[in-house]
Amino acid sequence: MSGIEETESQSQHGDQPVLGPVAAKGPKRFGVMPDLSKIPAGARERLARLAGDVPEWGVSNVDARVLAESANPEADLDIGPLGSSQPVPPLSPPLPQDEESSRSPEELDDDDFDVEGLAADDTPLDLGSGGSLIESAGSASEPAIADDPPEVPNRQLSAASVVPQLSDESSHSSDTPLPAPSVGSAPSSTNPTWNDDVPLPEEPDFYADEPSYFDEPYPDAQPSRGETRAAPNSSPIGGFPEPAIASLSASADEVRMQAEAHLVKLVGRADAKLREDQWLAIKALVMDHSRALVVQRTGWGKSAVYFVATALLRSQGHGPTVIISPLLALMRDQISAAERAGIRAVTINSANVTQWDEIQGQIRSGEVDVLLCSPERLNNPDFRDQVLPRLAHDAGLVVVDEAHCISDWGHDFRPDYRRIRTLLAELRPGIPVLATTATANERVSLDIAEQLSTSGGSLTDVTVLRGGLDRESLHLAVISLPDTTQRVAWIVDALNHLSGSGIVYCMTVSAAHEVTEQLRSAGLDVAAYTGRTDPDERAVLEQQLKDNEVKALIATSALGMGFDKPDLTFVIHLGAPSSPIAYYQQVGRAGRGVARASAVLLPGSEDRAIWDYFGSLAFPSEQQVREVISLLEAAQTHGHGPISIPQLESRVDLKRSRLEMMLKVLDVDGAVKRVKGGWVATRQQWTYDGERYRRVEAARVAEQNAMLQYASTGQCRVAFLRSCLDDPDLRADFRCGRCDNCGGIALPAQVSEASLATTTAAAATPGIEITPRKMWPTNMAALGVQLAGRLSPDELAEEGRAIARIDGLGWSNDLRDLLSPRTPDGETPIRLRTAAAQVLASWPELGNCEGVVSVRSLTRPQLVEHLASGLASYLKLPYIGSIGPVQGQEPDRHDVNSAMRLASVAGRLDLELSPAARAGLPGRSVLLIDDYTDSGWTLTVAARLLRQAGAAQVYPFVLAQY
Repeated sequence: MSGIEETESQSQHGDQPVLGPVAAKGPKRFGVMPDLSKIPAGARERLARLAGDVPEWGVSNVDARVLAESANPEADLDIGPLGSSQPVPPLSPPLPQDEESSRSPEELDDDDFDVEGLAADDTPLDLGSGGSLIESAGSASEPAIADDPPEVPNRQLSAASVVPQLSDESSHSSDTPLPAPSVGSAPSSTNPTWNDDVPLPEEPDFYADEPSYFDEPYPDAQPSRGETRAAPNSSPIGGFPEPAIASLSASADEVRMQAEAHLVKLVGRADAKLREDQWLAIKALVMDHSRALVVQRTGWGKSAVYFVATALLRSQGHGPTVIISPLLALMRDQISAAERAGIRAVTINSANVTQWDEIQGQIRSGEVDVLLCSPERLNNPDFRDQVLPRLAHDAGLVVVDEAHCISDWGHDFRPDYRRIRTLLAELRPGIPVLATTATANERVSLDIAEQLSTSGGSLTDVTVLRGGLDRESLHLAVISLPDTTQRVAWIVDALNHLSGSGIVYCMTVSAAHEVTEQLRSAGLDVAAYTGRTDPDERAVLEQQLKDNEVKALIATSALGMGFDKPDLTFVIHLGAPSSPIAYYQQVGRAGRGVARASAVLLPGSEDRAIWDYFGSLAFPSEQQVREVISLLEAAQTHGHGPISIPQLESRVDLKRSRLEMMLKVLDVDGAVKRVKGGWVATRQQWTYDGERYRRVEAARVAEQNAMLQYASTGQCRVAFLRSCLDDPDLRADFRCGRCDNCGGIALPAQVSEASLATTTAAAATPGIEITPRKMWPTNMAALGVQLAGRLSPDELAEEGRAIARIDGLGWSNDLRDLLSPRTPDGETPIRLRTAAAQVLASWPELGNCEGVVSVRSLTRPQLVEHLASGLASYLKLPYIGSIGPVQGQEPDRHDVNSAMRLASVAGRLDLELSPAARAGLPGRSVLLIDDYTDSGWTLTVAARLLRQAGAAQVYPFVLAQY
């Protein structure tokens, strides 16, 4: 050991322990005084009070946006002279380097980043080159919200609106940062006050007896915005007898009376009346047997349209309604609503395969009025070949719910939704079709209408009904705080003072779980809800929130479209979605059945990195796509039949999530087909539509820039979002009077000392578990690696530890900075040395360890060497050597699938131990050190080498887990 190491050992291992929690210092806080010239005169008296007091949460007449100065850095605990810390550059996602030394953003576990949906069977996909899995684009150009916004006319759908128009003003650089917090004079040192005396507004009387799914009354008729056109004329499908349909001789007035009678039964109110656009949609479906697109705000009553139409069509002898719905949660709400209205509804999904035969029998016998299925079911071989043909012939109505998913311009595009076009083309003549959504701008609406049309794109057979999207109950605000700890502390204060219950959205699975634990440590009754949550547990959590048994669900976008709780009083976003349209869709969960609800955005500096991660999951290059098609064709030529995805993984350098999504797109395009046992090529001609992918990517970038503009705009936030959605009812002079910029909501300017102390303590505790790999990937022999099945017990690593996940909060910020490609190789920063030592100190199994081994890095050798030798000195254990790449090996790619990653690791690592170290290894336990882990194969192979050399146990430790 060097002299430095001896000094370090002395300082680390005195009689008194040197490790403990990092001391937290309270941050300086600053309030910002609004510009007096920009607020109403009547607000100035209240404004004057802000100089010495903290604004309350509630309705206000002043601009009470909160801006704060960065907190003082925490005091770092130097655990000894392992060296000085390196300066930390700005945040950016790590790029591929060597082994586990750094990595591509694509190496992140896809389940860590929830996207809209995930609950049924699928995830959305962006087709852009670098496009996002979450959002493609709504409006390509950024809305121009100036002091006097331009008039926004009722727009007509046109083909020109499909192509994003990117002006100089709208096409900002992708490096545009989030707006930095402003700094003003220091406010009062008192803790923030909240308006505890303002009760939650009572639910209006007209909701008292109304089923919760239909969360708004149906008042007097509104002006029509649609035009009913002729019904389609297509050829029937052979093989099934024509259903017996009673002729409809009633007049429009008589049918409307019948429809409103069904509505009364549906909502439980004798005075219920259809909106004019509801009636126009029902008339198009029931009387004209045509196709309709309804784009209306959340809570408008779109579900009433298809349930009333179902009742009318069933009374005429038509077959069941088929509703294609993206979420199991949404299906549960729809089934409950149907049952309350006396409509018999069932669902076919991946969770009830054993009941499919029984359900099909009920459908054939006429016992079912509504069948709900996910779009993914449409391409399940059994469902597609056995169930779908009969439904396509016998259905009385087909409904495409959340229809923006059908458009690759929509914020939640899903490849499986594009299969609906094939279903529609196969329908028996005269079967009406309804598409509904609350989040489609003009371009997306046109795209959906064109897919509904059977008249060659002329739209003469599609009724398009678009209405105003304003939600008068929503009060929008943006709060800029300097770090995640303060943002979580602000949420603690908010949940302690806001009435009712709500949702706190996080951008990643890890963040959702970390925030949940921090809020629980503050005494709040909350629960995590993500794409990894068991489906049965999701149903329980949804019901607990509906029953107000929890204060909030801390959720990813897995809790999204269609979740129905009319009295939800707040939605808080910790981090910004990459699309204003997606943001408005999520805040639309709140305020559907109460007079006022708060929607607060807490943007963070890490938002851009997460957007960029999703941007890295674009549709693969043409070369990669052609390679997959060629492999499938070659397999068929040689008589091998269908190829499974695990088998394809060993032949193409695509991660499984991208490979699956690519195959779904190719399936929709007709180039491949899913069959029992895997995938086959159709040998149909196929063209790589690179131009479309580039247009979608351009729209995605514009959407991100628009989201940055929303966070920083000083104009009406509701007008901004409505403009993004091309709201036809938006007036040029519209001001909501409800957002922070219009003076309609007041927020506290600080976080409380108690909440900050709680979240600081929780965030300062490092340490997560790393589960060892136990199975080798399938078909490794095709890559020349003779590894298969389970790892034997004498090859396994023990459960490991890391300081934190890279996509989380707290320590994750330090780890992202350290592993950024812009950060030069160097010694371990002091804060991370402290965190590493804390993790080891709380790991009881390490008491058995007798030596330390590192994984030598080609790209960050100094960091790993410094970390391993320092921790060995801290533990008073010998640093016995390393495991490293064999001579002449270059750093490998990390943006490949699991099988290829293992193949690269298995062939290049070797023990680098002296003869004495090898001789002393058998029967001993060792600590294995690396800087980070992503796929897990480097640690698995390294541990296997040590176990094969005689080590009794191997305990992996890394700074970060991806």
